[in-house]
Amino acid sequence: MAVTDTVGATGRDPAEVSLDTVREGEVSIADLSIHPDTLQHQAEVAERHGNPQLAANFRRAAELTALGDEEVLAIYEALRPHRCTFSELAALAADLESRGATRNAQLLREAAAAYARRGLLRR
Repeated sequence: MAVTDTVGATGRDPAEVSLDTVREGEVSIADLSIHPDTLQHQAEVAERHGNPQLAANFRRAAELTALGDEEVLAIYEALRPHRCTFSELAALAADLESRGATRNAQLLREAAAAYARRGLLRR
């Protein structure tokens, strides 16, 4: 896929999505979800425009596209203050890293350390 192409997570061209195709049941939620390559391209654009923090967010988001919605929401919930212990966050980070989500794993490790310093971990 060229970086200028826009496709959904399934590779479907957004021009193929219309109200009629939705009514006919020919469009799935995955057809409307963003493709990880699109997020990587957006990260490159953000970096070229001097916004490394946004680029990092796009790269983490690209990793998360491999996970299901329920799992992404569980990670979000785990990152709320007082929801997890240090070891629970570390285990979640290790699991993500083992599946190639290294940037998100690092974010969880940093959050666990910051929460420990600030007293925001579950006791």
